Amino acid sequence: MASTRMKIPNVLFMCVHNSARSQMAAAFLKKICPDHFEAHSAGFEGGMINSLAIDAMAEVGTDISTNKTQAVFDAWRSGTMFTHVITVCSEVEAAARACPIFPGPTKRLS
Repeated sequence: MASTRMKIPNVLFMCVHNSARSQMAAAFLKKICPDHFEAHSAGFEGGMINSLAIDAMAEVGTDISTNKTQAVFDAWRSGTMFTHVITVCSEVEAAARACPIFPGPTKRLS
């Protein structure tokens, strides 16, 4: 019998570098609600995962050491439709307008 499972919503967590907060948020959502959401992360600029984020997640039993960073526009170009886009920038970044925006249609949360 074919599966009748509905497509689960795609959630994109965004921060400036996609090196810590957005990676951690996506990892937590994947761990806590894997059957309800597909979690992704991106940043304004790509880079490397912050070693402190790797260490912090390891302390709670989640390995993000092999995660890759991605730029917001690469996420947009992928064609994935994101149901929700959640920014996890600090207040300083938000005030400085360094926090990225997602160019596609979505429900934005911050």
